[in-house]
Amino acid sequence: MEPAPPSSPATRPRNRRQLIIDAAGRVFNERGYHAASMEEIALEVGITAPALYRHFPNKYTLFAECATFMADGLVEALDELPPEATLDELFLAASRVTIAHRASGGVYRWEARYLNPDDRRVLRGKFGQVVDRVTDAVTAEEGDLDPALRAAAALGAIGSITMHRTRISAQRAEKLLVGAASRVVATERPRAVASASVEVPSPPVVRIRRAEILAAAIPLFERDGFANVSLGRIAEAVGLAPSAIYRHYPGKVDILAAACLQAAGLLSQSVEQALRGCADPHAAVAALAETYVAYSFEHRSLTSVAEAELVGLPAALQRPLVLAQRDHIALWEQQLRAAQPDLNARDARVLVHAGFGVVVEAGRRLRWQDSPDARRSVAALLLSALGWRD
Repeated sequence: MEPAPPSSPATRPRNRRQLIIDAAGRVFNERGYHAASMEEIALEVGITAPALYRHFPNKYTLFAECATFMADGLVEALDELPPEATLDELFLAASRVTIAHRASGGVYRWEARYLNPDDRRVLRGKFGQVVDRVTDAVTAEEGDLDPALRAAAALGAIGSITMHRTRISAQRAEKLLVGAASRVVATERPRAVASASVEVPSPPVVRIRRAEILAAAIPLFERDGFANVSLGRIAEAVGLAPSAIYRHYPGKVDILAAACLQAAGLLSQSVEQALRGCADPHAAVAALAETYVAYSFEHRSLTSVAEAELVGLPAALQRPLVLAQRDHIALWEQQLRAAQPDLNARDARVLVHAGFGVVVEAGRRLRWQDSPDARRSVAALLLSALGWRD
């Protein structure tokens, strides 16, 4: 019997660099930039750490490419379309890129604050190109809301698919996201929806040192990122010695946990207050939209920290917050399906997240400058994404 021929060496995939970017995006998305390691990313790809370093000299270089990858894909996909492409064609192209890289595409939304200023400007410029292309198409459509606001909101609906894990086929997701984006750009200036008088609960009045420390930490976490803020800086903001912080919080992560719990508590109170007295699901959906927008404007720093930094909490501290998030989504899903019985649970969940994506991107477009008109407009855009009709 002849000996078997020696096995051929493993062939290096031609798309190894792309595999690394996709894997790194997933890890950064799930763990956050600072918690992720090159060794963890290498393991996700199925290569050694030295092999990973042959492609990327350090974690930041890899992170910067991950953060801009989605923007590059969107710019390329829209550039391939002819100038006369319809909005639906633009939205379909954007949806396909976003869905294809769903597991890694969310890095740009929250983790991009860890980019250096030059890379951040480049990223903003690339997304600006995408928004401008869509804005040009929206301008040709009817509607009295600012075209750039409607374009940003529509792209927020599409981008929302990267921010949750609802299992859904790519084809179905495309249909839902393109439909939501199309409804968003058709939104008219609101009349009867989103009353500016909606009030949401406020954080406790700062009377004790523990609350003072939390109130000082939240804007620092929002501006610079949790990992970049030291206990010393928080202590300086409240006029304490760093060692004095430990009398109130065991560590910095406990301050972050307190911020996330406060955000969850205020949102829960807001929703409970909004639904009190709502007689039918149609009215309940409108009330939820009004309240969510009011909450987002009123507590922008707090919600930004809670959304962006949740992955930085230990599992034991994350769990109650994740459960609270699920309960919140489930409530929206329940009311939306009651108002639109043709929706199944997964479709409703995708649309709810699309509505949240609308609020994030529309709010950013408005620079979160709060006014009754801003709240009404963003609530109307959110309701359009859901398919709600006045």
